[in-house]
Amino acid sequence: MELLEGELIDMSPIGSVHLSVVNTLTMIFARQVGDIAIVSTQNPVSLLPDSEPQPDIALLRPKQDRYRNALPAATDVLLIVEVSDTSIDYDRQVKLPIYAQHGIPEVWIIDLQAGCMEIYRDPDERGYRKSLQRNRGDIASPSLVSAVSVALNELWPG
Repeated sequence: MELLEGELIDMSPIGSVHLSVVNTLTMIFARQVGDIAIVSTQNPVSLLPDSEPQPDIALLRPKQDRYRNALPAATDVLLIVEVSDTSIDYDRQVKLPIYAQHGIPEVWIIDLQAGCMEIYRDPDERGYRKSLQRNRGDIASPSLVSAVSVALNELWPG
């Protein structure tokens, strides 16, 4: 369940491919970010006044208390990653606009069925002004955490 614009939304069950990609990205990010960011996996982000999505992964600005005293807010987020199997339309049409409206600087949507990554940057109230696509064989790096690079072949082995 996650809270979006005041409504509790039931989320689809997570399948093994989804789990594998989230675990792989978590390992890659944790290995590469060091103290540059906190890797938060399937935890809430507070988007006031009435949304609390739980992205698959968020890279957060480091804080001394590691968010013990308050949930991370939009200003704490460096990158959000949504891994989509059956939820691709929902992620694009519902969650992505909410992230843009709250100024989340970058969102990656990993489309498991199409075997590609969509990258969204430069948010405003109407959406993201820049979108890119990366495919197997490509490498992606978050704009605010350039020390991180993800070879997409690692997400779709074989």
